[in-house]
Amino acid sequence: MTTLALDNVGLAHGLFRILETGDPSLAADVVGEDNYNREAAVAPPACAIPGPAGTLASGAWLRSAFSDLRFPVLGVAHNDDQVWIRLRMQGRHTGPFVRFRDGKLDQAVPPTGHEIEVEQIHLLDVRNGKVVRHEAVRDDISMLDRLGVFPPAPATALRMLAWRVSGRAVRAAAEVAKLAADAASTLADSSRPAARRD
Repeated sequence: MTTLALDNVGLAHGLFRILETGDPSLAADVVGEDNYNREAAVAPPACAIPGPAGTLASGAWLRSAFSDLRFPVLGVAHNDDQVWIRLRMQGRHTGPFVRFRDGKLDQAVPPTGHEIEVEQIHLLDVRNGKVVRHEAVRDDISMLDRLGVFPPAPATALRMLAWRVSGRAVRAAAEVAKLAADAASTLADSSRPAARRD
């Protein structure tokens, strides 16, 4: 595996490219082994794994809910060991958006088909040419408003209740958690040499 040397701005762009694509090689180049993602508190358990694996899990979780996920950058500021990046999270809500609390299902929002566009500011700590900490200021209320969750739209509230009562919410949480865990394991799989064929 080759290592790509990036400056701090390149690391910031790279981090969000990983979330968009799930590229394990880029994750290994951009994210430090001890990376801590403060924002993993509402994500599947695998997203809290330190290092590139947790970042890959986070991307899989977001892409499972939002197709055509992208993060156009609006501005970047940085110094030697931190980067502040202002961007928009965009995509279409085509899969269940499952939020977790303490590793368990908190809320499952059934797909609405709605486009989202939410402004966010992210702070990244950088050490030895890798991202080692991530925290964010996100406008989650606007995103939940767009999905009809807050304030609750009657149709969305009924669908969420039906999902919970029928067990679909629990099944969606299990599927999303497995998807995130599988994405986290791709880093280990991509670093293994290919099996020889004789």
